[in-house]
Amino acid sequence: MLYYLFNYLSKNYSIPGVGVFQYITFRMAMAVITSLLITTVYGRRLIDYLRFKQVGETVRNLGLEGQMQKSGTPTMGGIIILLGILIPTLLFAKLENVYVILMIITTVWLGAIGFLDDYIKVFKKNKEGLAGRFKIIGQVGLSLIVGWTMYFNSNIIIRQEVVLPVKDDAPVEFHMKRNTPVYTQDVHSTKTTMPFYKNNEFDYGKVLKFLGKGYEQYALVVFLFFVIIIITFISNGANITDGIDGLATGTSAIIGITLAILAYVSGNTVIADYLNIMYIPNSGELVIFAGAFVGACVGFLWYNSYPAQVFMGDTGSLAIGGIIAVFAIMIRKELMLPLLCGIFLVENFSVIIQVSWFKYTKKKFGEGRRVFLMAPLHHHYQKKGFHEAKIVTRFWIICIILAIVTVITLKLR
Repeated sequence: MLYYLFNYLSKNYSIPGVGVFQYITFRMAMAVITSLLITTVYGRRLIDYLRFKQVGETVRNLGLEGQMQKSGTPTMGGIIILLGILIPTLLFAKLENVYVILMIITTVWLGAIGFLDDYIKVFKKNKEGLAGRFKIIGQVGLSLIVGWTMYFNSNIIIRQEVVLPVKDDAPVEFHMKRNTPVYTQDVHSTKTTMPFYKNNEFDYGKVLKFLGKGYEQYALVVFLFFVIIIITFISNGANITDGIDGLATGTSAIIGITLAILAYVSGNTVIADYLNIMYIPNSGELVIFAGAFVGACVGFLWYNSYPAQVFMGDTGSLAIGGIIAVFAIMIRKELMLPLLCGIFLVENFSVIIQVSWFKYTKKKFGEGRRVFLMAPLHHHYQKKGFHEAKIVTRFWIICIILAIVTVITLKLR
């Protein structure tokens, strides 16, 4: 909204300085600052309100050190994160941008599902919360909206080099790339970025090429399938990771910074040409959203770091996981998520392995056996005697390393 106001003032009144709102980097910085102010200043008031309303966490005794001391800590603090994301985005981003619209929908959609889950736990006194199948239905529903829009919306395109004569009915442009003349077209595509691969691209539309003639008609189905898997897995991974103070919040902030870098280079034609990566017109606007996301996570960490004064609950964890997944899909870097979101991946698989092995051994031997002392993985290390603050710090360090390697993959192939 402020973007449109200052753009109007700049065009009609030529007020010195207001033109700075045209720059993505400035608006991103403003989004970060605004998000930090919202989450730190007003976050304190929300925490006090949640405590007044006795919206506290009910902790099950799992035999972990210091666990029962957290009983009664205000939960549903993810509301702070959602506000810290949405308000700066509405203030500083171009709201007609389809990428921004999809990110706002994602934030509200998954935030609402998480809020409903927390509401059932806290106010209905049902420890199970919203049934898992309804969470999955909500995540799949969002995935279909995102995937369908990505596939059909005329404003979601990529720029690719072409050789004359062209096949696609789209304008052909001529420009210089590293002193070499090239022809390009902005076209719809199911291509995405493939890390460590020489040509750096992977086309979902060609996955079923082995079926022979006519395989192209299944491109939408294949694309939607991948989108559903990615969004569901990453969203649930963030939800599982949110088990000890500051773990999910800190790792999400690191991932958010990395995604902001990837969005900026993907939406800048000069840098994209220099790195020889896919250029995605209009996607640079996502940097503002990423700035708000990082600011919200860091601001929330002020209260969520050990010992936590508030928990985000599913209101926050489901939303931030979904935001990370959808954001990566928007900038066509979703195949980098197994590396970038390695912490979420390992946490998710630790639960899958633990449950699967327990069921298998119980069926075969009559007694369930475990791979880990406790799942998810961070609880395993707690059982081994590590303090949760040490576990969180080390997981952050690993996440930073993974983030650096993810950025390096832009050239390492």
